[in-house]
Amino acid sequence: MPADSSRADSPQADPANQITPRPTGGDALRVWRRERLATARLYVCIDARRDRDAAARESGWSGDFPALRRDVRAAFAGGVDIVQLRDKGSAGEREFGPLEALHETTALRVLAEEAASAGALFAVNDRADVAYAVSADVMHLGQDDLPVAVAREILGAGPIIGRSCHAAEEVDAALADAYVDYFCTGPTWPTPTKPGREAPGLPLVEHAATASASAANSPSASADAPSTSPAAKPWFAIGGIDVSNVGEVLAAGASRVVVVRAVTAADDITSAAREMRAAVTAQL
Repeated sequence: MPADSSRADSPQADPANQITPRPTGGDALRVWRRERLATARLYVCIDARRDRDAAARESGWSGDFPALRRDVRAAFAGGVDIVQLRDKGSAGEREFGPLEALHETTALRVLAEEAASAGALFAVNDRADVAYAVSADVMHLGQDDLPVAVAREILGAGPIIGRSCHAAEEVDAALADAYVDYFCTGPTWPTPTKPGREAPGLPLVEHAATASASAANSPSASADAPSTSPAAKPWFAIGGIDVSNVGEVLAAGASRVVVVRAVTAADDITSAAREMRAAVTAQL
């Protein structure tokens, strides 16, 4: 669908411009998180930046993770809506070993502080216990991780729970699962962050778009549907996406993307995030 240039040039075209202030807790925070998710367009996964952080290495990674803070702040400044800490397979893990839970919670508190300042969300990958410990906004689960219902029991109603989907039947299951608040489809293209995983490609993006539209147009759908209903469930395309190919992803029906290297490997993270966000929101 061609972009509406009159909307793309307007501040109101980007839903992030209409974000309300973050509540401090309780049911208001639960609602705010889901409203913020609904406006999200750009989601970034970042490692702990240990290979770039001499100060953190010298302190045994128990300090403030200044390189991580710098890069997360830069990402939020470029318009990123959600940042997830995902250190598995990173240069830091290859050099120094897995990020221990104590150090992971320290790094996640950096994300929490920066997200709070930016009016954005921060996410934990895989570990419901860690997500609970740091009061994460978002818990993301793969198909082989903890069952979604168990994660919800651990975390309670407040945090958002997301799900990775690599096949059409997994998309359909995520749409139908009341405990899943959003899902991701991919990899769209092969990516080194998921070595050896087959890329279902754009057909899975197209299926997610069709299935979501069908849910939204079903007789049971309503304008005030909760975020857990199929009619209102946000979803993101992920896997090998950058500014050179994001147009194909949007043409296939996505309106939200998850990126890794396209932002985190850039010399200027803020500019890279801003360029990617502009490419996505131009299609709104």
